[in-house]
Amino acid sequence: MIPYTAYFAQIAVARRPHLPPSVAAALAEMGEGPAVLALAAVASPRLWPVARNVVTIVHEGGHALTALATGRHLSGVRLYRSTAGETLSSGRSYGPGIALTAAAGYPAPSLLGLGAAALLAIGHLTAMLLLSLVLLAGLAIAIRNVYGMLAVLVALVTVAAVSLYASAAVQAGFGYVMTWFLLLGGIRPVVELAGQRRRGGGRRSDADQLARLTPVPGGAWVMIFGVVAVAALAVSARWLVR
Repeated sequence: MIPYTAYFAQIAVARRPHLPPSVAAALAEMGEGPAVLALAAVASPRLWPVARNVVTIVHEGGHALTALATGRHLSGVRLYRSTAGETLSSGRSYGPGIALTAAAGYPAPSLLGLGAAALLAIGHLTAMLLLSLVLLAGLAIAIRNVYGMLAVLVALVTVAAVSLYASAAVQAGFGYVMTWFLLLGGIRPVVELAGQRRRGGGRRSDADQLARLTPVPGGAWVMIFGVVAVAALAVSARWLVR
């Protein structure tokens, strides 16, 4: 494992303004394929219930990371078969810490996708994959139920296998598909939340929790989530589509 770790660290800090020619050629042949594949997973009524687990992992990871960053005590994260999840933390029941923690979930997939797109745009493919491994490993420590652990481990093993054993072209394809999926998949839960609230549901959502914690109403928070998701997609598309 040590040689692999050293290899990842070396690539992660290296300045590479462009992808290797072989990888760039493979991506040129793929064209808009990664975006189409990601859109199919997000739009499909059959694939989305499974693929949404990835979005939930990132959503809850956003809550967990923000809780730690704001000085709250992270009690644990749970993921469920329904693709719902919950992140429990303790600390002050008011103030910026709990508000930022509550606000971090829905934007997390889009912002992670934006960060991944930035790394891919400057040729840091391996750094993007390494970042994914580090975040998944960190989240695995916080998981407190069997299904959640299984879901995170499947994602972790998949990314690790691609990073260690796949060809450069396959790694690039995987990285681009996952980036597009995070960007597009970050929008659909916001749309679903807006629909639930219109139908009178979703009253225990992050948006409604934020409405109780801040002067901003829940509907406005849904709009903020949507703006962040669409903006991240628009900016990333300019970097990824050449």
